Amino acid sequence: MLRPKANLAKIFVADFVLRFCYQMGKSPLLPLFAAALGATEILTGLIVAVSPFTGVLLKPFFGMLSDRSGRRIWLLISLIIFLVTPFLYQFISTPEALFALRLFHGFATAIFGPVSLAYVAELADENRATRLAIFGMARALAAFGAPLCAGFALTYFKPEKVFVLIGFMSLAAAVPLIILHENNVLAAKKKQSFSFHALASIRLSLQTTGIWLAGFLEFLVFLVAYAVKAFLPFFIMSQEGGTVLQAGIFFSIQEGVHIIFRPIGGRVADKKGYGVALFLGLIMLAVGLATLPLMAELMILSAAIILGFAQAMVLPASVALLAAETQTGHRGAGMGFYGALRNMGKVGGPVITGALLTAFTFSSVFYGYAVLVAFVAIAVRMRLKYPTI
Repeated sequence: MLRPKANLAKIFVADFVLRFCYQMGKSPLLPLFAAALGATEILTGLIVAVSPFTGVLLKPFFGMLSDRSGRRIWLLISLIIFLVTPFLYQFISTPEALFALRLFHGFATAIFGPVSLAYVAELADENRATRLAIFGMARALAAFGAPLCAGFALTYFKPEKVFVLIGFMSLAAAVPLIILHENNVLAAKKKQSFSFHALASIRLSLQTTGIWLAGFLEFLVFLVAYAVKAFLPFFIMSQEGGTVLQAGIFFSIQEGVHIIFRPIGGRVADKKGYGVALFLGLIMLAVGLATLPLMAELMILSAAIILGFAQAMVLPASVALLAAETQTGHRGAGMGFYGALRNMGKVGGPVITGALLTAFTFSSVFYGYAVLVAFVAIAVRMRLKYPTI
């Protein structure tokens, strides 16, 4: 029998350790390592982007596999990839080899992401959004602290040695995953073939509006979030008195607010309904985006707080909505499609915004994003007029 709190604690610890170590290997470590190997700017960008792209293609597939054979086995497979891959970086001598290794490393997150979300969603039916919100804090905390830790390590070690350090640090995730309990229902063998089960999962995923709605909202939030990450520093520094320190403070405040208020966002979704939480979060996201171009120091600070709170409201509610509207036995596939759309937002945000900025000003682009998000908020409220819990 599953013990929700105990198993949530185990997978939270494992997720935090693995995400922290993985993020250490991304920024600023990975671009510096690629440059040291002689990679061009374009190839460096491809090396950095290849892991999220792997997730776009493979997350639904691994989610389906976990639906059939159980969550725990696939979490352990991803653990092996997380543990082994960092030790291989010391043998890399060309940018092309680094690209191939990053492609392989991306399999770890392509497996762990949808499978871990499906596992947490299925621990219990009650308080699902709150539980997913708490679990999501592991990823946010890792993203918050890992770059600083990587920068500190790079002051003492060469990049390839930092990857070895990451491999040893990742071992801390082995214990909680090994003692993690399986969901016995999902571990049971299915009578139908995998191909039949996969086709059924694809059909149900394509027909389930909750998956598309949650995935679109995740895509939208990450599109604008990564657009802000990519271009706000340039906008701040282009203004009189703007400094890189202001950009750093903005992102620290935004992520800090997101982490602190994420459980509150989940609680609102559980008590008031997913539609209420999503509507409030999207409206705040629109307000935050509209505040960015005003540039005054107080307004920038306000925008960081508003955007962080918006993410805390939207993200737990969207994934809980998906879990509630996806059939048991196909939830891993649903989480995979959801994760793929999220990765598309991460990749598309900087690309789409960069293209728009060739024709429009920063203010026009982000005012446009604000209007788009506000329109989506109204549409979501109409679609989820009654509590969806």
